Amino acid sequence: MAIQKNETAAAPSTELSGLEAFVVRHRHWLSVLVHLLLFCLSLLMAYLIRSDVVVGTRYSWQEGLQNFVYVLPFFLIVKSAVFWRLRLFRGGWQYSSIRDIARILLGAWIFVLIAFVCYTLFVQAPKWYDRVLPPVIGPYFQLMPRGVLVLDFLGTVFLVSTARLGFRIYREELRPVSEEGVCRVLVVGAGNAAETIIREINRQRVERFRVVGLVDDDPTKRGILIHGAPVLGKTDDLRKICEEENIEEILIAMPSASQKELRRVIELCSGTKLKFQSLPGVSDLINGRVTVSQIRPVDINDLLGRDVVNLDTEAVARFIYNRVVLVTGSGGSIGSEMCRQICHFGPAHLVLVEQAETPMFDIENELKKSHPDLRITPRIGDIYDRNRVMAVWEECRPDVVIHAAAHKHVPMMELNPCEAIKNNILGTQNVADASCQFGVAEFVTISTDKAVNPSSVMGCSKRVGEIYTQALNGREGCKTQFKAVRFGNVLGSAGSVVPTFRRQIAAGGPVTVTHPDMTRYFMTIPEAAQLVLQAAATGEGGQIFLLNMGEPVKISDLAKQMITLSGFRPDEDIDIVYTGIRPGEKLFEELRTEGEDIEPTVHPKVLVWAHQPVPWDRVQAMMKKFESLENCPDRDAIIQTLREAVPEYEPNISAPAKSA
Repeated sequence: MAIQKNETAAAPSTELSGLEAFVVRHRHWLSVLVHLLLFCLSLLMAYLIRSDVVVGTRYSWQEGLQNFVYVLPFFLIVKSAVFWRLRLFRGGWQYSSIRDIARILLGAWIFVLIAFVCYTLFVQAPKWYDRVLPPVIGPYFQLMPRGVLVLDFLGTVFLVSTARLGFRIYREELRPVSEEGVCRVLVVGAGNAAETIIREINRQRVERFRVVGLVDDDPTKRGILIHGAPVLGKTDDLRKICEEENIEEILIAMPSASQKELRRVIELCSGTKLKFQSLPGVSDLINGRVTVSQIRPVDINDLLGRDVVNLDTEAVARFIYNRVVLVTGSGGSIGSEMCRQICHFGPAHLVLVEQAETPMFDIENELKKSHPDLRITPRIGDIYDRNRVMAVWEECRPDVVIHAAAHKHVPMMELNPCEAIKNNILGTQNVADASCQFGVAEFVTISTDKAVNPSSVMGCSKRVGEIYTQALNGREGCKTQFKAVRFGNVLGSAGSVVPTFRRQIAAGGPVTVTHPDMTRYFMTIPEAAQLVLQAAATGEGGQIFLLNMGEPVKISDLAKQMITLSGFRPDEDIDIVYTGIRPGEKLFEELRTEGEDIEPTVHPKVLVWAHQPVPWDRVQAMMKKFESLENCPDRDAIIQTLREAVPEYEPNISAPAKSA
């Protein structure tokens, strides 16, 4: 049961009963009437209490009752005017809060001040008004002594506040229970966000969630109550508290929590069948206001994602604005996100190049809907088809080319190495040559960390693509600035480990991991796309940029966290099976080659490799060999040619995978 679905579900029907409809229709005047009754009761109590307190005088309750009748009109008219001016008759009683109590106090104080001024002027001061006002004014205000004013003030605040809060408590505590039952929730974090969301949950018209308690590492909060829910302990006590209190869901109410803190919470609950919900990040909340609809399930992106990227938007805008931008592989995970990011910077014309028609159809429609005024041209084509590439470049005349088209799956390219040659090497050659021929100003190829000391056909083919484009940079007759950007795995990209694990968990397992020690670097797709634009906008031609990928993540830990987030127990409800390292894979991916000179750039998350380009004559000879391998069935010949082109390439030919 997911909390984020229940704000609308909390009011399952808009139909009201006859009485409810009458109250809603006339709620404003009913509020005025109830307040008038409370004002009457407060003043009556003040006179009756004073008659009991004043001893040794002739003052009696009969006299107090008589005085009450005389002064009641003044109290009702003036007090109603004050409350009306403060808009206290308009507040929704089911939303009564401390702010409302403060305004009630203010209104009562203002009335007391007005009455006290009148009493002082017309009773205690010299009778200056005898010549201008009726003689009954002074005796009239003598009927409301200061003791009555004080008692009436206390009674007004008490009765009005109690009535409002009582109505709210009635609505919150006597709600009908959902047909699905009540989900027992434990909140992690006892700050402002937790207080707000508990209040929101309590306001739902149908009770679906019951906040059993909270946990917080601040020792000063231990034992306090927040809207009736106690702080039961520290986050280290999560597992124990969940077992003792029969918790079904955990709500993480820490909008500013880091990924490390979120991972710690998940790990503490590993092995339970709990579900996890979270509030959005601080940047997504408006004025600290949290609603039930903003609560969402904790996603693996929350645990592995990184801080928001702060771009040099002026530099990126200069790179993109009012230029013709062409993106190859525009229907893929990275290519489509590149298109989305580019659209924000106002290109004059966006050209989409993609081999697969359905992804092209989807991204074209999405971009036209979100940017209806932008000129978008879709072109179906295979980058290996040199004639098609030349025709598209000649037609569209791009200023900037983002080359994202590639075969990226390591095991698939191990089985089909000739396709890696055709797409990643010869296809890159085609788009690079077309960019030179038709005067493209900027060319950015998206590379991979697997090009560093490659052990796979895919990684080595991407390194050859880097070599070719860097060798072209600065060639006579070619004005294009060629750049390459390397980064590791992206979360959620098509065919990557995260969607694979999701499918396996949904199917009941097992979740397959190649090796217990397999680690990878991860970043989100939007972050990768933004940093590619940042690197391209601030760099010069001939550079290879490296994105700061943060800390590596164990794939086995990733699998356990995803199983836990799905409400299952790793190795109990969902098995984890180790299948063995696949051909071409390494246990640890590298982000740089040993001995390389890495230099900083203007952006802290973008580095540059001060490499030496390969001589052009050697590159030409290398490319001729690859051209001769078109559809070559001889794997050994392909491997040998790759090793000649990239001496650091060490093929990893693993044994067939086995279950463990």
